[in-house]
Amino acid sequence: YSTDFEVHRNWLAITHNLPLSQWYYEATSEWTLDYPPFFAWFEYVLSHIAKYFDPQMLVVENLNYTSRATIFFQRLSVIFTDTLFIYAVHECCRCINGKRAAKDILEKPTFILAVLLLWNFGLLIVDHIHFQYNGFLFGLMLLSVARLCQKRYLEGALIFAVLLHFKHIYVYVAPAYGVYLLRSYCFTANNADGSLKWRSFSFLHVTLLGLIVCLVSALSLGPFLVLGQLPQVISRLFPFKRGLCHAYWAPNFWALYNAVDKALTILGLKCNILDGTKIPKASMTGGLVQEFQHTVLPSVTPLVTLICTFIAILPSVFCLWFKPQGPRGFLQCLVLCALSSFMFGWHVHEKAILLAILPLSLLSIQRAKDAGIYLILATTGHFSLFPLLFTTPELPIKILLMLLFTVYSFSSLKSLFRREKPLLNWLETIYLIQLVPLEIFCEIIFPLTPWKRHFPFVPLFLTSVYCALGITYAWLKLYVSVLTERIPVRQKAE
Repeated sequence: YSTDFEVHRNWLAITHNLPLSQWYYEATSEWTLDYPPFFAWFEYVLSHIAKYFDPQMLVVENLNYTSRATIFFQRLSVIFTDTLFIYAVHECCRCINGKRAAKDILEKPTFILAVLLLWNFGLLIVDHIHFQYNGFLFGLMLLSVARLCQKRYLEGALIFAVLLHFKHIYVYVAPAYGVYLLRSYCFTANNADGSLKWRSFSFLHVTLLGLIVCLVSALSLGPFLVLGQLPQVISRLFPFKRGLCHAYWAPNFWALYNAVDKALTILGLKCNILDGTKIPKASMTGGLVQEFQHTVLPSVTPLVTLICTFIAILPSVFCLWFKPQGPRGFLQCLVLCALSSFMFGWHVHEKAILLAILPLSLLSIQRAKDAGIYLILATTGHFSLFPLLFTTPELPIKILLMLLFTVYSFSSLKSLFRREKPLLNWLETIYLIQLVPLEIFCEIIFPLTPWKRHFPFVPLFLTSVYCALGITYAWLKLYVSVLTERIPVRQKAE
């Protein structure tokens, strides 16, 4: 079973048996509580249902405890909470412009969007095979997006503020929400050229947004502030000692950076430029969650990743402010914020790519150019999740599910934009096709070679680096598309 079963079992036990003052101090298990307070309360509520399935799962000292009843409850809780995700998808489909004609319901943009979201391969394996509660959390995010698209600004802001206190990774897309709400809600009118009417600024609207943020934050963090434990909570939420990269490198800029450092190290040893006795073995490829130093290139600190992320996000935020395009511009900025933070963030998990793929689904059915970017990002990002399912029985399952989703994505979007030029060029097509031999080598050929004993990290290394190239390309292509896009005159006036 995935280690996340034990992670959430331990959180159930902590919140059920211990007083609030000990939730963020308990360290019997290595899987300490490191999510914001709302998620801790979510586990607390679930624990009161879990006791009817198997009370032993709620004993803190029962480390690595598993039983059929425990697994059944955890699986069932994910399925039940996914109802929020289903409702959010329904609301997003209501926001889609239905002007594109379709003879068959299967070719309707809303139907395609519903399938791309509900049958998303990454979300399916991460939640229902690997095990997590991402569907519930993404449901909150998509619902907040839908509310903003429906111009129900306060409701959208409230849902997103609540989401931030369920899982703090969503802070990466907060700039998109903040700028869009300020631009669309706090300024109530535009000039004919699309620029702001500064006299239309509403202090009442700003105050209402501020009250929402403050009240939600007070409800979440207030009890720990009273107990004098806020620094402890923050230290758990942001554990910088875990190192730049996860045990399996997320396919981002730092994976490429690590690969270049590794290549330069090998070259330096071959040319006798570096002293092999002073270089730690498998410093970055040991599959461990820890801090490490680069050998040739400068080592990266949390501050450096923060600055890089800020710089990468900044152009998208400026575009949202100075080139407003309504909900579409907001979605573009949200996706770019998610991708930029994935590219340059500290200790990024490979699963975080879903934070960009899911909202990009909403753009993919509206314009052919975005559909092409979606196909590259979704195919590459989903493939990068394969190492999460590493057992032999899971191999045919993940391949079949990936094929089904990928074939549907390509066929449906190609049908939707059949009157326009091909969604992918020949180079992009070749890149995606090469994922097939890469998978064959990593899953079938490499385990049969003697290299597996001495270089077990090679399949993960190849998967991460190759997928990082595709994700980086998709990020750059989307950025270029947004920066060079012209705003229609009608949109400016609106």
